[in-house]
Amino acid sequence: MSRRATLAEGLHAALLRVWYGDGRGHWLLPLALGFRAASALRRGLYRAGLLRTWRAPVPVIVVGNISVGGTGKTPLTLWLAAALGDRGHRVGIVSRGFGGSRRDVHRVGTDADAARSGDEAVLMARRDVAPVVAGRSRRAAIALLGNTVDVVICDDGLQHLALARDVEIAVVDGARGIGNGRLLPAGPLREGPWRLDAVDAVVVNGPGFERPGALRMRLEAGDAVSLAGDARRPLASFRGVPLRAVAGIGHPQRFFALLRAAGLEPRERALPDHADWQQAGLEADGVPVLMTEKDAVKSHGRRPVDAWYVPVEAVFEAADGEMLLNHIERGLRRHRA
Repeated sequence: MSRRATLAEGLHAALLRVWYGDGRGHWLLPLALGFRAASALRRGLYRAGLLRTWRAPVPVIVVGNISVGGTGKTPLTLWLAAALGDRGHRVGIVSRGFGGSRRDVHRVGTDADAARSGDEAVLMARRDVAPVVAGRSRRAAIALLGNTVDVVICDDGLQHLALARDVEIAVVDGARGIGNGRLLPAGPLREGPWRLDAVDAVVVNGPGFERPGALRMRLEAGDAVSLAGDARRPLASFRGVPLRAVAGIGHPQRFFALLRAAGLEPRERALPDHADWQQAGLEADGVPVLMTEKDAVKSHGRRPVDAWYVPVEAVFEAADGEMLLNHIERGLRRHRA
């Protein structure tokens, strides 16, 4: 593993301890005040009309969060795309393409390179539930979808005020909640907790964080899928064998907890979000490696024989799922009124 990657991993771990652990890091508070002032100024400029907001010709649903790191936005986006498709909507997904090197707006195919289009965009494209467009300009991405869709889901765009939205959904990780409640970099928050009062729906991923009116979602694991082909194995088949697990996602411990809940006891390696798992040297151990689906799309054509990914699906209780879809249908009607 390169020195640069090791330093990044160490810094990431140190910040997580401050944000979700020992609560230290008071020296970062002046920087957080600066971040707060800059965010308030930016929001004020949009409110005053000095910065322009663009409204798309079709309804836009934004799925985002107020904290950095993974909360479960991508599984929720895929669940929404499938559920709205079942209701007869033609859905398109717009992704920032974070981590990808391509700067142009482009359609993401099932054979796209995650290093160019971004790991989350490629993951969603390979699920093939809706067309996916990646790019830095959400406006251009929606234009590229054209009249092939009548609803757009914008993955991770809660703070992108240049794009008007008809429905806002904020996802909160149940285990982490809002951490120490501070703004970046003293805490994990992009916006203050007040922002949760302004969205149409708050979805909590997993047990833990409590908020009146929040809808509860959980992630369920499927069979492990081989990177070397289409072979599948139940997670239970890995019980009692030497095993490595790696996760380069926003909250790696959520993935490791999922494996432990299935009765597995892997040696765990947490990497920063979007990191390339292949640089961690895990295959040298000669034991099976389990990873997230988001990590798997970064294999760059290499297909290690004993590496497997574990897909997850968002699951709602029937009442919560129906309530979320009703929130969305009201937003779609407002757009068309």
